[in-house]
Amino acid sequence: MRLVAALLLFSFFVCPGFAQNAPSAATVPITLDHNRIIIDVYFPMPDGTRTRVRGWVDNGNPDLWITERLAKKLGLELSGEPRPALDGQERTAQAPREMQIGGMTISLAGIKDAQAVERNSIGPGLSAEVNLPSTVLRNYDVLIDYPNREFTIAAPGAAHFQGTATKVILNSENALIQIAGNIGGEKQNLGLDVGATVSLVSSDAISKWSTGHPTWPHMTGAVGPANLWGLEDEAQWKLLCIPQMQYGGVTLTQVVAASLPQTIMAFIEKRAGGPTVGLIGADALLNYRVGLDYAHSAVYFQQVSKLNLPDMDVVGLVLRPESDGSYSVLGVADYEGKPSVPEVQKGDVLLTVQGGRATGATMGQVWSLLSGSPGDTRTLVLERAGKQFTVSVPVRRFLNSTAAEQPSRKKAGKKK
Repeated sequence: MRLVAALLLFSFFVCPGFAQNAPSAATVPITLDHNRIIIDVYFPMPDGTRTRVRGWVDNGNPDLWITERLAKKLGLELSGEPRPALDGQERTAQAPREMQIGGMTISLAGIKDAQAVERNSIGPGLSAEVNLPSTVLRNYDVLIDYPNREFTIAAPGAAHFQGTATKVILNSENALIQIAGNIGGEKQNLGLDVGATVSLVSSDAISKWSTGHPTWPHMTGAVGPANLWGLEDEAQWKLLCIPQMQYGGVTLTQVVAASLPQTIMAFIEKRAGGPTVGLIGADALLNYRVGLDYAHSAVYFQQVSKLNLPDMDVVGLVLRPESDGSYSVLGVADYEGKPSVPEVQKGDVLLTVQGGRATGATMGQVWSLLSGSPGDTRTLVLERAGKQFTVSVPVRRFLNSTAAEQPSRKKAGKKK
């Protein structure tokens, strides 16, 4: 009885102290994989232990995604018939009640259901088993430090935001963010989506800007960070490099934008809750700290580095991550009017790059192997019709804005 009494006294006096000392903010390291923010998150298990999984910070998506494997592991109820999804199937799952990030408990109480996907990760070529959607992040202060690879989540008012503050249009239903921008003299709203690897813009706008600004570099084929998920039409996507644009109170430079068909744009605009021409993705923000102050409908941008990021210095392949972990070729981008990798065909399977295995790797890991400096070569081992072959291919500089600016500089020189 004395032991029971002692435990009751301990619970009465000590446990409230623990609750009061619960952290109001947590900062954890980021793994930046294909420009996607991946962090460690923890879930309480039915037996009282915790399990660690990879989480994807995705403020541009209001829906909670979880792998079916993790849902079953957590004892969550699955319902509904499986329905087709990107590279697999999905169905509805009971949402977890909470997760932990860096010792801080993150409530998921406002989420009723999750989309449970029948894959090892919630997206093709991704390592994460769960995402942190806008409907979870909206209840917190969020700070993403790209240069220093840190993610901070805090109770409202607990984060210290720095940089240029921008008022945003915040959809009250799903917490998606729209920010006023100016591209080529045109005022447009664009979403802020740190979950997107590059900026995504309507195909009509890409076509219009390419025609109206012929010196802006453009190409066909979603290479490098524009190779999102390996969708069938990514090999035909138009890419445009926007040399400079206003986004809220900051000037973004060398923004790579991929074109989206109007069917997808209509879906994006419907979820945004108002007119939008697309969204700004992570590729344009890698030199910044980005603070999301949901409570005050504001975003903070603080430029902390000025690196010239060579994201488009790559081998010109468009890849698709397959359900078995392999990578097949969707297409080959042209370079100076010719196929950049003429030895490779659609349907070939990429096995290794410089001896590094592609099968089982994430999309970011594969593109790290396929990146380099212009003039470098990469040795690829591929498979076609059951036979392996090896090719040595060059790294090209796609969307070369420097080259596009040279004619205007030469003309200026002649006037002198």
